[in-house]
Amino acid sequence: MVLYSYSFGKVIIGILIVTLSLLVLAIAYKKLLAYLGKGTPSKEDYCVLYGMESQPNFGEVQIYFEMKLNRFVSIQLWNNQLEYLTTIKEGEFTSGGNIVTFDTKQFENGHYFYTLITDNQKTMKKIEIKNI
Repeated sequence: MVLYSYSFGKVIIGILIVTLSLLVLAIAYKKLLAYLGKGTPSKEDYCVLYGMESQPNFGEVQIYFEMKLNRFVSIQLWNNQLEYLTTIKEGEFTSGGNIVTFDTKQFENGHYFYTLITDNQKTMKKIEIKNI
């Protein structure tokens, strides 16, 4: 049996070295993330479109989106094969939350996509229409 003898000072120095190494790695990682994030577009330039995929939709549904700046927005409907069907609404919208009402009764039951289009963004969400 071999016994190793460690002094209390050596253990403390070892812990300090490991802690300092982890701290330097964390700082370096944070700097790397900041460097890679340079040139990333501001979140203020984009809209957030909320989805309605959780359940089938029928009748009049409300498409909700938020944005930080006033801007021209087009909301369009596409079929399951991503073929354009119609423009639900387009125009200048104000900053904050916006609701666009859409009547699904003029479309057959099935899966569709609705898109939010601005001058620098195109966001698409799925919707299931199931009119009774």
